Amino acid sequence: MLFFGSPSLAHFIALAIALIVALDVHEFFHAWMASALGDPTPRVLGRLTLNPLAHMDPLGTLMIFLAGFGWGKPVPVNPYNLRHGAKTGMALVSLAGPLANLTMAALFAIPVRLGIVALDLFNRGLLPTPGQLVATIMLINVTLAIFNLIPIAPLDGFRVVVGLLPYRWAYAFAQYEAYGPAILIFLILAGSFTRFDILGEVMVPFIYLVLRLLVGV
Repeated sequence: MLFFGSPSLAHFIALAIALIVALDVHEFFHAWMASALGDPTPRVLGRLTLNPLAHMDPLGTLMIFLAGFGWGKPVPVNPYNLRHGAKTGMALVSLAGPLANLTMAALFAIPVRLGIVALDLFNRGLLPTPGQLVATIMLINVTLAIFNLIPIAPLDGFRVVVGLLPYRWAYAFAQYEAYGPAILIFLILAGSFTRFDILGEVMVPFIYLVLRLLVGV
């Protein structure tokens, strides 16, 4: 999903930088929102930081390169410390990560909108151009946001849906949480190694829609 033409060294460098930025921002704002809502757990465990090493998950990082989407190390949160109650509080904490990624993509779209930077998706040199770096950062942030909004545990979208549903429906939906990781792994592997790419079919139209809205094309 993330490769345009033949991958080059410049592409991998841009992808690595974009990955660090996107995952770092995503997990930091989970931690920030939890802290803002009254839970000291992320701060006590050293997660209220922009140090990317605190937020990188080995498998989630690898999936970015293999499948085009991935995740960071989950931020530990005690939902019973959160204001507005555990259900609503966890929905707000979960939503903070994807919204941070969309905001980051919007910020990097500003120089494109102003004509300062021209997007460059096909550079095959040794080092990424500014346009390639901006394009990759935007793409990774939007992809990470859309992926995490899918309502399958342990993705953020699952907790957001639980928070939005009435209590009886939320309880019933939450019973499927234990099956989420297996379903997600199956969908990722199927999309990576077969033509059975449900995630790609669902995500790509939304990714391109958001990118077009951001850059105005």
